[in-house]
Amino acid sequence: MPQPSYPEIDDLLVMMGETGKRLSDIDASEGAAGNISICIRWHVEPGGRFPLRESIELPQPVPELAGSALLVSGSGTRLREIIDDPDANIGCIIVDEGGRTGKLHTSRRCCFKRVTSEFNSHLAVHYSRMLAQGSSLHAILHAQPLHLTYLSHIPRYQDETYLNRHLLRWQPETILNLPEGMGLVPFCMPGSAELMSKTVDSMQSHRLVIWAKHGVMARSDVSVKQVEDLVEYAEAAAKYEYLNISAGEPAKGLSAKAIREICRKFNVQQDIF
Repeated sequence: MPQPSYPEIDDLLVMMGETGKRLSDIDASEGAAGNISICIRWHVEPGGRFPLRESIELPQPVPELAGSALLVSGSGTRLREIIDDPDANIGCIIVDEGGRTGKLHTSRRCCFKRVTSEFNSHLAVHYSRMLAQGSSLHAILHAQPLHLTYLSHIPRYQDETYLNRHLLRWQPETILNLPEGMGLVPFCMPGSAELMSKTVDSMQSHRLVIWAKHGVMARSDVSVKQVEDLVEYAEAAAKYEYLNISAGEPAKGLSAKAIREICRKFNVQQDIF
């Protein structure tokens, strides 16, 4: 039986770079804001691009991911610069047997001292979803899209049902690509165990979760570029909502009936409308 063909590290780094640049282009990653990671469950040899190695303790035990590799952006790095020099901005962690520690591989041009401060949430979501789905690849990003983040400061958009019914009404593509809607996590301290726990819970049923007053986290078991697509769809919806608020709310968007008809036509299951 032929063995499955997996992407090389080089190909994954290219996609991470393109994703980081696009996030910057849509004003979702100012300065060093935002982070990105990919977990892969096939064997890789990181030494060619990342020859330096150190042992690190993982934020939580992930025994079933032993031998897996995580490509992770460094703390303080700029997502827009990954495309120009991925070796300097990305680290590769190989999970040790037992899943409590790992080997962090970095380049001689490495420009960070540790991986992203949100790594605990990244690792916990990778672990939860890869075990549940049995996937070989899982990609996650955290970004701070302008309009989504702004709306999450307004009390009525801190209600998940209200948020989804107002943001998913502006164009057919939104409900077709986010039929489960967007999850919402109340504000938690960045990098905290509370944020990690609530994000894992919300991502049991959502692929994109809004961190109130902080940004979004999104995931995919297809590719990191698909994760970025989800952020774009959600941010476009938030921009329509923001424009409508700014104009005095003259538009009503698609009706619930129209959205249900769209979903029936494209055989999309949803329970928001």
